[in-house]
Amino acid sequence: MTDTYELVGIGIGPFNLALAALAEPTESLTCLFLDENAGFGWHPGMMVDGARLQVPFLADLVSLVDPTNRNSYLAWLRDQGRLFGFYFSEAWHVPRAEYESYCRAVAERLESCRFGCRVTAVRHAALADGRDGFVVCYDSPEGPRTVLAANVALGIGTEPVVPGALRALCEDGAALVSHSAHYLNRADWIRAADDVTVLGSGQSGAEIVLDLLRGWHLPGRRLRWLTRSAAFEPMEYSKIGLEHFTPDYTDYFHELSEPVRDQLLSTQGRLYKAVSDETLAEIRAELDRRAYRGPASTGVTLLPGVEAIGGRVVDAPGAPGGEELDLDFVHFRTNTACGIRTQRLVLATGYAQRQPRLLGPIDALVRRDSRGRPLIRRDHRVVLEGTDAGLYVQNAELHTHGVGTPDLGLGAYRAASILNAVTGRELYRLPARTAHTSFSPAAAAAADEAIIRVTALPAQVTRARHAVAPRQNPSQPEDRRDRRPSTAPSRAGSVVAAGGDPDSSAGPAAAGSVVTGGDPDRSSGPAAALAAGDPEHHPSPGIDDPAAAPEGLD
Repeated sequence: MTDTYELVGIGIGPFNLALAALAEPTESLTCLFLDENAGFGWHPGMMVDGARLQVPFLADLVSLVDPTNRNSYLAWLRDQGRLFGFYFSEAWHVPRAEYESYCRAVAERLESCRFGCRVTAVRHAALADGRDGFVVCYDSPEGPRTVLAANVALGIGTEPVVPGALRALCEDGAALVSHSAHYLNRADWIRAADDVTVLGSGQSGAEIVLDLLRGWHLPGRRLRWLTRSAAFEPMEYSKIGLEHFTPDYTDYFHELSEPVRDQLLSTQGRLYKAVSDETLAEIRAELDRRAYRGPASTGVTLLPGVEAIGGRVVDAPGAPGGEELDLDFVHFRTNTACGIRTQRLVLATGYAQRQPRLLGPIDALVRRDSRGRPLIRRDHRVVLEGTDAGLYVQNAELHTHGVGTPDLGLGAYRAASILNAVTGRELYRLPARTAHTSFSPAAAAAADEAIIRVTALPAQVTRARHAVAPRQNPSQPEDRRDRRPSTAPSRAGSVVAAGGDPDSSAGPAAAGSVVTGGDPDRSSGPAAALAAGDPEHHPSPGIDDPAAAPEGLD
């Protein structure tokens, strides 16, 4: 007899792990979470020494919804005998490697989490009790398995992006190019060179530059940091600005029309794709330490505003391996072009949503917006045609839920929202208001009697105001500043691309495919050429997380 679960999660990154941890206390809620990897891992290629989460430790798997849960970060510290030490350290932001260890311990303890299980297909099906549901097929260490599920939560994350102009170069010169997601895996190879170029000005690129300055850069070596952005910008981290990562802002954003959401996201790069003040200050300190003969003597080049348009592998007898890269760039503001010769290229160019083939059998059921992106309701449920089965997404709704989507700080809240929807009851009580900011006149009027006559503008005024659609570029994954997930061009067979208002009309999508299981921010495979442009430094939907999940990077 085929086992039936109320909820099956596909991929076990921080977000689906939060779902599993919050579901655990409810014994009547049968759950199964599957991941193709051998064990929990989270951006292993970006666990750079000294890297910390850029969200407070309370953004763990459960605390912002249920601080009494046994799977909280503080409970883990207590079990490790380290709670008093943590108290005296007064650490608000914890090391990224420690966060991964905490998540791994929770994943190993939860009976619902199973690793080494690669999901191969999800199909629509009728359950024994007459409800609509899904058949989930997966390969386990014991062989092929099939289970039934009333609901499925997709948490497969993102994967590395290569700028379109450099895809051919990455194929021809793969030995000389690496994505930031695999930085630590290729650290020895990178450090064997005397000239290294880092492309991308998000948190990942900044952390790699800082790591090379501290452990590799010596007199005679050249380090280059390039970005398409106009500047190496700091992340918005003001106490009021952070309210963009509250459920209140998500409520507001979700109610906006599709074109307004897209236009708004295109202006919010500094909220989730820039660099922390601390990291920029540390880079500046390293540069100043080398500038005793003036800024030109540091052996470091910082060049914003340049976009890669191509490159080639060239013979260089004196270089490691006998080859180097010739890269072509343009600087549109000065209407100039330049070439750069380098021995190693590190692409800190972000992440795009995975396009899972496993959802192919139900792709025709997915309602889409005018750009072919899945429509996703406020409770993170994908809008499906002709079925009541619940398909939920985690970190795949940037286009419908806003900049907080990949943020670890909203992970527990989203998981609780999904569980409340799955069970049809208030399993977790969620706060009615979470921000001082009122993001719309209607919201402000609810608490301010002096705000009156909140009425809708004529449709033609709204259309004129938001007539120009923003350019879409993928970005990085997971927590607010430790994250990096982003959106990629939509493709058929994927509910992870991006979605819109459930009332908007569906649009065409192009075919695509991807690997299943696990958090894409944690994948260690070759960089995938899924989208053009450097998502980390262009004001478009996406996120740059240092390691990649997210992040929160997730």
